[in-house]
Amino acid sequence: MTAEVPAPPAIAPASKAYRRYALSVLLVIYILNFLDRQIVAILAEPIKHDLGLADWQLGVMTGLAFALFYTVLGIPIARYAETGHRPRIIAVAAGLWSLFTLACGYAQNFVQLVACRVGVGIGEAGCTPPAHSLITDYTPREKRASALAFYALGTPLGGLLGLALGGLIADAYGWRTAFLFAGLPGLLMALIAWTTLREPRRQMNVDLAALKAARPDFKTAMAEIKGKRTFWLIAFAAAIKAFIGYGAAAFLAPFFFRNHAAELTVIAEDFGLGLTGFLGVALGIVLGLTGAVGTWMGGYLADKYGARDLRFYVAIPAVSTLLGIPFYIAGLLADSAVFALIMFAFPPVLNTMWYGPGYAAVQGLVQPQTRATASAVLLFIINLIGLGLGPLGVGAVSDFISGPMGLGSAEGVRWSLMIFIMFGAVASGLFWLARSSIREEMVS
Repeated sequence: MTAEVPAPPAIAPASKAYRRYALSVLLVIYILNFLDRQIVAILAEPIKHDLGLADWQLGVMTGLAFALFYTVLGIPIARYAETGHRPRIIAVAAGLWSLFTLACGYAQNFVQLVACRVGVGIGEAGCTPPAHSLITDYTPREKRASALAFYALGTPLGGLLGLALGGLIADAYGWRTAFLFAGLPGLLMALIAWTTLREPRRQMNVDLAALKAARPDFKTAMAEIKGKRTFWLIAFAAAIKAFIGYGAAAFLAPFFFRNHAAELTVIAEDFGLGLTGFLGVALGIVLGLTGAVGTWMGGYLADKYGARDLRFYVAIPAVSTLLGIPFYIAGLLADSAVFALIMFAFPPVLNTMWYGPGYAAVQGLVQPQTRATASAVLLFIINLIGLGLGPLGVGAVSDFISGPMGLGSAEGVRWSLMIFIMFGAVASGLFWLARSSIREEMVS
């Protein structure tokens, strides 16, 4: 029989003014997190030609190399975050990944670049699990989905800046300089996080031993998570979405370079830009701003309708995920680059709506003393499958279609993306299945 775990001391939500400040700092840090993570997407084609890489190597560089250490280290860092000083964990993580991003600019070959991306992954492993736990402590339950969605805006906004700034800087100064510009701001934000973010546990004036006693051991925490059917349905649905999303993010720029370069070059010249800079700005706006709208909308709808019926936390991503598939297909098959960009603007609105409700549901499915661990396990699954295998899978299938099937690199990347996008129907189905258990399993 499992021993009863004592409840942790209650933590009062932060004041409204401080909550806004803290969420803003965490948002900027997460924007830089994704900027450093996604800048390689727009730089992939210049790096490919400079270092002589194949598409599968681009997949390793943009996904697997980062994801392996990011996913493995996320869980032990989250375990420490259950009782440790979460703002300082986040600060150290931000400083570490920023230094490795700077190092990417000095890589001279594939092995060195992969090693630097591994370092970025090690640093970024310390960001989101403690941030989710911290935001949940800062925020009243009825505003939890919106708060976590606000933090998740870092994904599309970081992607926007990574694509836009990466493309513009690469055109003007080369891809190595783009990495240097991307890495510097994180060092400043690490200092701000260390000095200004509060650890709410430290304000309770309770003995640290009592807090540690309230934390279940890893076996007990995993037993709680294992018993949540809803958690696993959300986790694998989100992992499939990440599998598609990271694969598409890594190869949308190469898709346009290979299929629409002539048309885009003419348009870029009209704006006084080079091809890489224009495409970076265009994709940043198309994917980033629309993704921000969808992220905010998902959190707002979840808080509004989830208060009436918890099933909306999974129904919203189930429906929105399915609706995004036809737009992707239309964009990939379009003869016009402009029409393709317009079509690609719709899926990010729909595909990011799961962030707020999905993360909020996971935080509510477990006891407070298990939240960081639950977030880390969720991210472990999402990033190992999605970030680790998505870009590599799209790249490998693209190489197969291009070479052995003889269709060439332009058609290879087009049909590889098409194949992977169809898996969105499976993710939608898993989210929908979670409707049957979420009300019974929600605890906090």
